[in-house]
Amino acid sequence: MQLTHEENQFERKTFPITLICDHIYFQQNIGSLFRISEAFGVENIIFLGKDIPLTPRKINKTSRSTHLHVAHTIIEETPNLVDYLLQNNFEIIALEITSNSKPLKEVLIPENQKIALIIGSEINGISEELLKISNQIVHINMFGKNSSMNVVQAASIALYEITSF
Repeated sequence: MQLTHEENQFERKTFPITLICDHIYFQQNIGSLFRISEAFGVENIIFLGKDIPLTPRKINKTSRSTHLHVAHTIIEETPNLVDYLLQNNFEIIALEITSNSKPLKEVLIPENQKIALIIGSEINGISEELLKISNQIVHINMFGKNSSMNVVQAASIALYEITSF
């Protein structure tokens, strides 16, 4: 028998993870990122960019109201985000396929340190400026011809892996 949200026995837990969304603008993705962040106990979401469409009516369908329960903010300019991450001593992990990325399963999660997981835009991925400040760049091994997946699917896999340590 399927359980309701109130009946499930999952432990309620929050992790010191901030999800950084580098110029993500598709409202279905934004709503789904709230939903997956709430499910994996993400502490905070930072949306990088101008005019991020956080209209509750538009994102509510995919967020299922989780946007009301996950702290979030918008930082419009990349240099301001870089300063924030560096000044607050985050372990910065970028989820991107690059010439020096390593498989997600090899990510090193330091104890007692805040994590900033950066995911990239639907079109351009993660900016070079953010890749340069990343402590680790990881990718998800894929076995088909395609070399990318939807940003929400990728974030879900990464959050599952990171919160499993």
